[in-house]
Amino acid sequence: MHAGEMEVHLARYLNYRQNLIVPNVSWGLGYYEKDLVVVRPSRLAWEIEIKISLSDLKNDLKKSHGHNCDYIKYLYFAVPAKLEKQALLLIPERAGLFIVDIYKNYKRNDPYYNQKGQYYVRCVRSPIANPKARKLNDKEMTKLYELAAMRIWSLKEVIYRLQEEKPKKRLT
Repeated sequence: MHAGEMEVHLARYLNYRQNLIVPNVSWGLGYYEKDLVVVRPSRLAWEIEIKISLSDLKNDLKKSHGHNCDYIKYLYFAVPAKLEKQALLLIPERAGLFIVDIYKNYKRNDPYYNQKGQYYVRCVRSPIANPKARKLNDKEMTKLYELAAMRIWSLKEVIYRLQEEKPKKRLT
């Protein structure tokens, strides 16, 4: 599983129809990059750090910023199921933890089993709220909307290029 897959499943789980969910937030909104920022209708924000390997998880703990940001109410980490035990030991106590996995990794009698091979997300630890977190102001909300729109147009360019690169079938 790669980070992009995890982003998609987390966005679905966190309901992108009700919350603003923006990947790779740094430009214009803080001094460090946040893998996912989720803004609730209340304008309180969550940060989700996505880690796909043990080395990725360990390297994150060396970062000087410590995921401290005045507009982040809740900090979560998201990891594949294979990293659950290590993540619970390594991530900061204040951080929540999401596990992203595929249903087909489970047996028929397991509650997470699903024959379709779909992914699921489950929260195995709730975060501790940052008591000093503030709501995002209009300027910050506008910046997040801009970043979200930029991500959409960049993705559309990639899709367009991939479609153009496909060999065209000849009509006989």
